[in-house]
Amino acid sequence: MANPPMIRSFLQVAATEEVAQPLRVVQIEGLAVLKIIKHCKENAPALVTGQLLGLDVGSVLEVTNCFPFPVREEDEEIEADGANYQLEMMRCLREVNVDNNTVGWYQSTLYGSFQTVELIETFMNYQENIKRCVCIIYDPARSNQGVLALKAMKLTDSFMELYRNNNFTGEKLREKNLSWVDIFEEIPIKVSNSALISAFMTELEADTPVTQCDYDRLQLSTKPQMERNVEFLIDCMDDLSMEQQKFQFYYRNLSRQQAQQQAWLQKRRAENNARKAAGDEPLPEEDPSNPIFKPVPEPSRLESFLVTNQISNYCNQINGVAGQSFSRLYLMKALQES
Repeated sequence: MANPPMIRSFLQVAATEEVAQPLRVVQIEGLAVLKIIKHCKENAPALVTGQLLGLDVGSVLEVTNCFPFPVREEDEEIEADGANYQLEMMRCLREVNVDNNTVGWYQSTLYGSFQTVELIETFMNYQENIKRCVCIIYDPARSNQGVLALKAMKLTDSFMELYRNNNFTGEKLREKNLSWVDIFEEIPIKVSNSALISAFMTELEADTPVTQCDYDRLQLSTKPQMERNVEFLIDCMDDLSMEQQKFQFYYRNLSRQQAQQQAWLQKRRAENNARKAAGDEPLPEEDPSNPIFKPVPEPSRLESFLVTNQISNYCNQINGVAGQSFSRLYLMKALQES
């Protein structure tokens, strides 16, 4: 029996609301986390990537499994071989009844240097086939400090709309009310395990010895991490200075063009006044064929936005490293005094 029109309308509205639910949390299985950490640490300091598999359920993106992409040399045919490798891996996973739905990808980074144009292009390529996907970033260098440096990132909807139009002029950014903080959105990560794994870990917890990670948390020296972050921050400041020079050059050219246009208009108006006095038809006050009336192309602000994002990331990391270092020093001082 077919559904009445009222019920069909209600189902359509409910389905629309379900699809429109924003992404609230990324729930990732503990096994997938361990696979990501193992792949990234074994290949560090080289950067690696891999595929995330799982389910998109309402406002939760469940990551249940993952597999690494092979590391190839630059002169090899990466694109075609990579696509065939992914298809073959997903076919094998489907045969053993493992989730083979792509929900994004993961990649390693070095001290948080991941906000690049390449990452945005990868997001846009995934968006062509997947309505909602995330990129999980893992930083082995920061994890050596005793912190699980794992974060899930996605592009904001407003930025993706602007990127499709490839229009990052100042006027368009002001119209969309878009700033450098509106490019990426970090989604909270929730690590989950099955009941059997949780029970097994509880049994092992009492006999677990002190690990190297526990000792890493007590290291007082943060000199290597601080130096690298400051070095990357200086490089980003140089890049931002170069971007600012591009805009200064653009505004100088624009000001020079406007001055030339005003001088040409004054000359043309004086000539038209003379022609009117002589009884001739006035000449048009605009000449599109004249080079001074061609608009000066405004440089894109995307690169400066990404560099500013990266500078903010490095500053936050320096603040975090320095804060942890001071806490350890005060703790050691209190222990020595006691």
